[in-house]
Amino acid sequence: MSDLIIRRATPADAQALSTIGARTFTETFAHLYPPEDLAAFLASAYGMERTVADLNDPAKAAWLVETPAGEIVGHGLAGPCHLPHPDVTPECGELERFYLLKAHQNGGTGGRLWREIMAWLEAPGPRDLWIGVWSENHGAQRFYGRQGFEKVGEYGFKVGSVVDREFILKRPKGQVF
Repeated sequence: MSDLIIRRATPADAQALSTIGARTFTETFAHLYPPEDLAAFLASAYGMERTVADLNDPAKAAWLVETPAGEIVGHGLAGPCHLPHPDVTPECGELERFYLLKAHQNGGTGGRLWREIMAWLEAPGPRDLWIGVWSENHGAQRFYGRQGFEKVGEYGFKVGSVVDREFILKRPKGQVF
């Protein structure tokens, strides 16, 4: 899987980013939600309007992971932190999305994507970095813990009528892993 290509997404990639976003979220979490709630959430969170806005926001960056044949198999999104925690300041950065399709996991690509996103988040200089992660996603929590992130809070992540318990993780500025 080391032949997978990681590149920054541009506004021309809006449809591809929207599609892979909805596909990876569905692959990972669809079993948790009623179909109508999932459909409404995907339209809002990964629809073209939101995707175009994210790609045109100079404070955000998005990445695509693709095969040499051009199939998009993962993505990432980072920007200013919007998590509901009293210590969040305008200077804080957040990893908003970090997904690979299951068939492309555990081959080193996730680590490569992680390093690219972290380099971008830390480019302005040391700052607190934040991540929201589902309380039952133990694998992701272990990975983030190895990267210096610690749980500092919780909140409810709403998908239609379902409210998931989400952990807020923070890595204080200056910590390098």
